[in-house]
Amino acid sequence: MKAIRVEEFGEPEVMRMVDVPEPQPAANQVLVRIRAAGVNPVDTYIRSGKYAAKPSLPFTPGNDGAGIVEKSAADFEKGERVFVSRSISGTYAELALCDVADVHRLPEKISFEQGAGIGVPFGTAHRALFGRGHARAGETLLVHGASGGVGTAAVQLAHAAGLHVFGTASTDRGRELVRENGADEVFDHHAGDYLDQIVAATNERGVDLILEMLANVNLGKDLTILAKSGRVVVIGSRGPVEIDPRNLMARDADIRGMMLGHATSAELAQIYEEISEGLERGALRPIIGKTLPLAQAPDAHRAVLEPGAYGKIVLIP
Repeated sequence: MKAIRVEEFGEPEVMRMVDVPEPQPAANQVLVRIRAAGVNPVDTYIRSGKYAAKPSLPFTPGNDGAGIVEKSAADFEKGERVFVSRSISGTYAELALCDVADVHRLPEKISFEQGAGIGVPFGTAHRALFGRGHARAGETLLVHGASGGVGTAAVQLAHAAGLHVFGTASTDRGRELVRENGADEVFDHHAGDYLDQIVAATNERGVDLILEMLANVNLGKDLTILAKSGRVVVIGSRGPVEIDPRNLMARDADIRGMMLGHATSAELAQIYEEISEGLERGALRPIIGKTLPLAQAPDAHRAVLEPGAYGKIVLIP
């Protein structure tokens, strides 16, 4: 089968399309024929060797994907439409081996491309909102960087849960996307006074919860717009940042880190059960920004880190 392989850590060009043997499922495993594979920023950190947990070389990247069951444990029948939230062998390939707990039925109304945008983005957004952020209906949420895969997922989840949702994006196209996905207010985070605009939109109270995608740029400023007992959940950061702890003290506020990989098996089961229910009833709808052939994985890794993120980037085997 065709698969992307990384023989050494480095720049996107270390990913190459090669022929590899087909993986064979053991007990409690499922072999999925991948119709679409999702690309996430974390994939680029792993490929570069800068991620905290490094896989053994060589490896095939990717945890997100959607397709049809090729071979399965008793839980699935051959030919069933599924999406995967984690993979043993990597999803940048024609076939991916997964634990049965990480394979979920894909509703007919959701395309394979959309299915590839569920696992990591919606799982991350759900755990950040509810598992770490303890979001409650009626609270005001700011999704900082709301036009990307995780951002659009967070806006949809929060809107469905009854929060008052604010979002930021850097382009007109991105801001329109955030509005379409359920945000009540949208701001340009390149505007010099956007923080003042956000606080004014809360009647000077501040926001209860912030989901932060780029903490090294925004975290210090986030702390100045929190309400009393506000929380910031850090989803992404590309370096260090300086903050003033007095902004936390003045608000009894919290900064909370979050990684989807720290969720327990029980947490993950609940997360994807609730996401699947939202997909079935139409409250959740993954947004695809760009599709590329599998061989263009290096281009996808460059694109996923560009400013002005718009939806999910997907590779097609």
